[in-house]
Amino acid sequence: MQIQIAGIVNDSIVDGPGFRLAVFTQGCPHGCPGCHNPHTHAFDGGHADTTEHIIEEMRKNPLLDGVTLTGGDPFCQSEACAEIAEAAHKMGLNVWAYSGWTYQQLIEKSKQEPEVLRLLNATDVLVDGPFILAQRTLEARFRGSKNQRLIDVPASLKAGEAVDVA
Repeated sequence: MQIQIAGIVNDSIVDGPGFRLAVFTQGCPHGCPGCHNPHTHAFDGGHADTTEHIIEEMRKNPLLDGVTLTGGDPFCQSEACAEIAEAAHKMGLNVWAYSGWTYQQLIEKSKQEPEVLRLLNATDVLVDGPFILAQRTLEARFRGSKNQRLIDVPASLKAGEAVDVA
C-alpha cells in the first residue's frame, strides 16, 4: 500500500521507549506554531513509499522494541499506518502514535472514517493533542507541550474514555 512519508529514522530513542523505528508521515492539518517538524505539514511534500518497504525495515532490525508513527499526523493516513502497526504487533513490537487530535476527537472522527478506529486498535500508546508553544516543556517525557497526554489506547477503548499511561 502507498504511504506518503517525510522519512524514517531507525534506532530512534526519543520517540518512545527503547529502540524504535520512527515513521514520519507526510501531511498535517494542525499547523501548530513552533512545531518540531514543520516540513511534514504539506500533504504534497515528502516522498511516496510503501507499507511493505517500511515493514521490511522493521524486520531487518532485531534490536527494535517498537514502532512510532508520527509526522505529520499519522491519522491522516490511517489505513496505511494501521497496516504498519498491525505488522509491528505480529513481530512482537509495541506501537506508539502521535496526533494533533485528542483521543476524544479521534474517536469522533472514527465514526466517519473507520480506518481511524483500525489504527487506534493497533496503537498501544497515543501521544495526543496539538503542540502548544505557550505550554512547551522539556520535562514531559516524549511530549513537547504540557497539554499533550500519553494515552493507554487498549485500556481507553475498553473503558470508553481516555486513560493516561500510569
